Amino acid sequence: MEDPTGIAALTKILPSDLGADEEIDWPAAEARWGTRFPRDYMAFMSIYGAGEFVSADGFGGLGILMPLPKERVHPLSDETFEDETENARSTWEMLGGQEGLDIDPQHILAWGVTSGPDILCWLTADPDPDQWPVLVWGRHTDEDFTLFGCGMVEFLRRLILDEHDPYPLSVNLSSLRYVHRLQQKR
Repeated sequence: MEDPTGIAALTKILPSDLGADEEIDWPAAEARWGTRFPRDYMAFMSIYGAGEFVSADGFGGLGILMPLPKERVHPLSDETFEDETENARSTWEMLGGQEGLDIDPQHILAWGVTSGPDILCWLTADPDPDQWPVLVWGRHTDEDFTLFGCGMVEFLRRLILDEHDPYPLSVNLSSLRYVHRLQQKR
């Protein structure tokens, strides 16, 4: 049976033992943001939940954000879905966009942030959330914003396997492990 979310391929390379189902109220999240969310993101949240890719010494690399306002990935951080979406949108506007990408900033929706600090987003112009490509504001790259023609789960899978050329983030996920936000508190 085909897996349209790609989550099965991700679970083969990323242990989910420190993950947890967020049990997100998806209708409330959709009402808050005025859109449905990609199935791969919902599948990720049901297996791994909001949390961070962390190193053996406990330092974070990339945090996955929850779609509800003011929810924190890590108790000591201020990173929220809402705040990072606003950061990405305002940066896009401040930079005047980017040559070759015609994007309405209201179609930028953040789902992750790195300690780099890069912001990982979706470009939500397509009415089908399962078709949303990943848009990365890489603060260490030659291009401010880079568009990737895949969804969140496939993007993460490629990051872990180091299949992006060039590597699009300021942190390397290949040696990190994913830890749910509640596990981090322990």
